[in-house]
Amino acid sequence: MSTTATAARSGWAHFSHDADIGVIGAGATKAEAFRQAALALTAVVTDPGRVRLVEPVRVSCEAQNDELLLVEWLDAVIYEMAVRSMLFGDFSVAIEGGHLRATAYGEAVDVDRHEPAVEIKGATLTALQVVHDAEGWRAQCVVDV
Repeated sequence: MSTTATAARSGWAHFSHDADIGVIGAGATKAEAFRQAALALTAVVTDPGRVRLVEPVRVSCEAQNDELLLVEWLDAVIYEMAVRSMLFGDFSVAIEGGHLRATAYGEAVDVDRHEPAVEIKGATLTALQVVHDAEGWRAQCVVDV
């Protein structure tokens, strides 16, 4: 799993922001950038590589624009993690217009194995960007921890 993101390839990264943390996803497609942003979200809590992909959870959301769709998506993942006491180690994401449909793959939190670092409260509008350029897509925002 990459801890750096460049637009030329898929990956995720974090950036510092006061007491919170920023998540960045990059990919050749918008859906891949959103997938990588969700992996960066998991990585705020634990190493995504420690999460077994044993239980699929369907997630869908919609918004008026790409930036708000990213916030809705990350908030939906945070919600599913909280209500199901799960962590997710991978995602399949499809975006059509303002609609996102995804499957999150993960397992119940195992405190000894996952060693969760923090609880994420929600995605914010701070540093929110979804951009496309010649090198690909980048999706980022700050999450409240």
